[in-house]
Amino acid sequence: MGTFTISKKENGLIKFEFNSRKGKTLLTSQSYKTKEECEKDIDLLKNKIEAVSFLKFKTPAGKFFFKMMYNGHIHGISRKFTTELLLQKGLDEIQNKFTESEILDFSQDIFFD
Repeated sequence: MGTFTISKKENGLIKFEFNSRKGKTLLTSQSYKTKEECEKDIDLLKNKIEAVSFLKFKTPAGKFFFKMMYNGHIHGISRKFTTELLLQKGLDEIQNKFTESEILDFSQDIFFD
């Protein structure tokens, strides 16, 4: 099973990453103003995964990546993969594990120096 990791960016905005069962980041979301917006988008994507489309791209350096789209809006961009086979494995994991994945929230600063 994969995991969603919610975290705060340096600019104060919130994002989520979808990580594989091995812990590798497969997808990074857009930025959100609040954690609630981020959670709402995760729930939307989990419920609509069958209707989500994935646009595949190749960089000038020969790496492969995809954009996750729903209803004409980009919800996330994948990491760069070295081969088309690895890209397809990442897509397969998202399509098969997305709905059952748990959410981990690291958006709060709970650690103090």
